[in-house]
Amino acid sequence: MSAYGDTVPIAAQAAQGALALLRTSGEGTLELLARIFSRPRALLEAPGHTVVHGWILPGPAGAESGAGKIDEVLVSVYRAPRSYTGEEGADISCHGGSAAAAAILESLRGAGFRDALPGEFTFRAFMNGKLDLTRAESVMELVSAKTQGGLERAVRRLSGLLEQEIRQIREKLLEVVSAAELYLDYSEDEIEVSPDEAAGRLPRREEAEEALRRLRALAASYRREQIYREGALAVIAGRPNAGKSSLFNALLNEDRSIVTGTPGTTRDWIEASLSLEGIPLRLADTAGIREIPASPGESREEAETLGIERSRELIKEADIILYVVDGSAGLTPEDGNFIRLRGEKLIPLWNKTDVREPADEVRRGYPRLVAVSARTGRGMEELCGALAGALKDFPDISGGEELFPAGLGTRRQKDLTEKAADALEEALAMADREEPLDMTAPLLREALHYLGEITGEVSPADILETMFSRFCLGK
Repeated sequence: MSAYGDTVPIAAQAAQGALALLRTSGEGTLELLARIFSRPRALLEAPGHTVVHGWILPGPAGAESGAGKIDEVLVSVYRAPRSYTGEEGADISCHGGSAAAAAILESLRGAGFRDALPGEFTFRAFMNGKLDLTRAESVMELVSAKTQGGLERAVRRLSGLLEQEIRQIREKLLEVVSAAELYLDYSEDEIEVSPDEAAGRLPRREEAEEALRRLRALAASYRREQIYREGALAVIAGRPNAGKSSLFNALLNEDRSIVTGTPGTTRDWIEASLSLEGIPLRLADTAGIREIPASPGESREEAETLGIERSRELIKEADIILYVVDGSAGLTPEDGNFIRLRGEKLIPLWNKTDVREPADEVRRGYPRLVAVSARTGRGMEELCGALAGALKDFPDISGGEELFPAGLGTRRQKDLTEKAADALEEALAMADREEPLDMTAPLLREALHYLGEITGEVSPADILETMFSRFCLGK
C-alpha cells in the first residue's frame, strides 16, 4: 500500500490546458521513463535542467520495437538534489486533452511508477529539506489565490519571509532558554550571574518580552492574511424594495439576484465574489429587513420571516455593511436607527437617484452617504472607491504589514504561534511572582517546541500526512 515517506518513483498529472504537464519523481525515475521513451539514451545522458524531445510509447515492449507512439512530448530533466523534490525527476509536457495525458499516465504505471498521493511532491520537497512547512503550505495558497493581493502574499511565504521571521523569534527565545539552562546547570560560584539571575528571576528578560511582543503581533497578522485569502464579507442590507438585488447585480455586472417590483422577493442571502484593488470581497445580497406580523398567515410570509432572520445573523458577521435607502421613498426613522447603530463598518447608500436625489440635510446628516442608481449605474464608481477605502482602512488589513510583510497563512500556524505566546507569557508571569527558574524553564522550552512545529523542525508524522493529504494531486 502506498504511503507518504517512501522514495518509490511517483507520477501524477500536474496541469491541464492547451498543453498538459505530468510530473514524475523518485529514485530511478529516468531509468523507468527511458523504457517508454523513443530516445532512451538521450534521456539517460541528459544533464539536469535540460529538455529532451521525443515520443512516449505504450510500454517497455513498445519502446524496444519503436511501435505504437502515444504522443510527442518534451521532457524536462532534473537531477538530484537540484530539483523541486530534491530527488531525480522529470516533467513531461504533452498535448492537452484528457486522452493523451491519461494514456501517458497508464504507460508510466506500466513502466513501474505508482500514482502520487495528494501533495506528495511537496511532501518529499519538505522531507528532503527543500522547503520548510510554511513554504510548503504556501504552495496550496498559490493554487487557490483569488486575487493578485492574495497571490503576492502567498509568494512572500513561498520565498521564505515567514520562515525567516519565525526563526528570528526562535533565536531570541533560544538565547533566553540557553541562559536559563546555564544558570540551572551551574552554581553561582562557577559562572558570573546578574542580580536578577542570582535572585532566581528570568534571565535575558528583555529578549523574552521582545519575543512575546512579536509573537502576539504575528498571531494578529493571520486575520489580514485570511481576508486576502478568503475575502472580507460585505453585506447589502436595507428595507424591502430598496434596490438591494439591483445593486448586487450592478456591482457584479451580471444578473445573479432576482429583481422584481414586489417587496420581499429575496428570501435568502446570495453570495458572490469580486476583487477591489487586489483585496477579495465576498458580497452578500440579503432579504429586506422589516417587521413581520407575529403570526403570518401565508407560507410566503413565513419564508420571508426566515429570510429576515438569516439576514440579521449575516449582518452580525459582516466586515462591511452596505445599507441601501430607497431614494424614491426617502429616509425613514427605521433607516436612520439602523445606520446609527452600525457605526464605522456601515456605508449608507441612497439608491434610485434617477428618481430622486438626497436632500442637502440628508447629506449633511450622513457625510459618508454615497448616492447611486443601480438601474443606470450612476455613482457605482464612487461606491467601489468607498468600498476599497473601507477595506484598506481595516486594522486587520493596514496594521502590521511593515513589521510582518508575510503574515501567517494557515490556521495551524496561527494556533501554534498563539500557543508559543501563551507559554512565554506564563513564563514571564511566573518570573514576576519570583517562582523558581526550574519551574519557568519548561515553559520556555514549550514555546520553542511550538515554534519548531510551525516550520517543521518538530513534525509528528500523523500531522504531516493529514496536512499534505489536503493538497491537489500533482503538487
